[in-house]
Amino acid sequence: MLVLAAVLISVLITGVIVVFGMQLFGGTSVAEAKREAETIRREAKIEAREDAVRVRGEVERETAEQRSRITKIEERVLAREDEVERRQKDLLRREQGVADREVHVKELQDDLKQAKQRELEELERVAGMTVNEAKARLLAQSEELIRHDLARRVRQLDEEAQSEAKRRARNLVADALQRVAASHAAETTSSLIELPSDDMKGRIIGREGRNIRTLEHLTGVDVIVDDTPQAVVLSSFDPIRREIAKMTLLKLVEDGRIQPARIEEMYYQSKAEIEEHILQAGEQGVFEANCGEFHEEIVKLLGRLNYRTSYGQNVLKHTLEVAHLAGLMATELEANVKTAKRAAILHDIGKAVTHEVEGSHAQISTQYARRYGESPGVIHAVEAHHYEVQPQTVEAVLLIAADAISGARPGARGDSLENYIKRLEALEGLAAKRNGVEKVYALQAGREIRVIVKPGEIDDDQAALLSHEIAREIEHELEYPGQIKVTVIRESRATEFAK
Repeated sequence: MLVLAAVLISVLITGVIVVFGMQLFGGTSVAEAKREAETIRREAKIEAREDAVRVRGEVERETAEQRSRITKIEERVLAREDEVERRQKDLLRREQGVADREVHVKELQDDLKQAKQRELEELERVAGMTVNEAKARLLAQSEELIRHDLARRVRQLDEEAQSEAKRRARNLVADALQRVAASHAAETTSSLIELPSDDMKGRIIGREGRNIRTLEHLTGVDVIVDDTPQAVVLSSFDPIRREIAKMTLLKLVEDGRIQPARIEEMYYQSKAEIEEHILQAGEQGVFEANCGEFHEEIVKLLGRLNYRTSYGQNVLKHTLEVAHLAGLMATELEANVKTAKRAAILHDIGKAVTHEVEGSHAQISTQYARRYGESPGVIHAVEAHHYEVQPQTVEAVLLIAADAISGARPGARGDSLENYIKRLEALEGLAAKRNGVEKVYALQAGREIRVIVKPGEIDDDQAALLSHEIAREIEHELEYPGQIKVTVIRESRATEFAK
């Protein structure tokens, strides 16, 4: 194809040259033109043959190179095939070897199994028992050994846990008490009003007793005018009524005009002031507790607790102290601080209306907490703080503990002399009825019992046991706050056990 293309190109070039020459040399003869054309044609043929030879050589050279490359590729393929065949033969040889080894291993395993079986039969014959019997005997011995070690470990861990729990509980309570300090003023059911002179008593009584009757009728308080110089006593079980009567009487004494109309005016004025004081006291209590907002009715009930006492302890101050204690302990134990503090604030609000609503103050407090939308955790803690239901949450247990700490710590509450003496006599009588006891003394306001035994009847081991038994009997039969230490003395030795 290349040769034909070259020939055609030469012919075209020759024709062009001839035409051009004829035009250029129009005057040249035809013979010369033919000769020149012939010459040009020969030269073109020669050039065409040379080009054809050159192209043919290049094609042959490229063909030879391609054949050489193909030959090399074929040689590599043949070498790869030889290598694959060789590896396949090696693999077949190895597979045959592995199969032979597997057969040999299986034979060895069978021989080993038979040897073990013969050994086991020989052991059973020598020991005189089967494998199951030996296994059962070994398990029984191991179980007995493990049970003994486990029981010893359990006792040890139990003692360590009790010791650690007591230590942490003491530290927790001590830390909470150190961080909470509240003063408690002992109040009674009567109030003493000092007068500027004894003449004021007659004016308070009024003509035919009309002033004192008006005052008692409005306030619901007994006004006692006796021989006490320059003083009048107001008596009532309701501290709010007594406070209103006290404010009314003080205003009347200061004003000097004591008559029924004036008494009524001062009474309503004092009543309005007391309501304001109650609301302010409740709001202050909520602020100090710092555990969220409360319904206005709850705030008023908290304020009324400021005029209520329990064994001489101001109930509002007791409530705030319980809230602080419960919050501190809940923080240390990573419990819900807000739930514990809100339950503490609400746990005694029923005392503000116990004379108006039937039921225990815990039940009344629970009703108010439920009525004003408190959470189930708060309601349960309030309901369980006197074990009317069993406590089921950490916050309920913390409220019980905080309430007991606030009421039982020294100086928080007062008690009657009669109850105090009865408690001491019960402690002494409980220890005195034991055999071998010579004398019993209740010391430290009933927080320690010192027992003196007869040396001829009680030895040291019995003295230690006796102190433990007395402590356990106190725990089961008597109610007491805090801890009572029992000391048993025999000659110059003493055995102590605190409970």
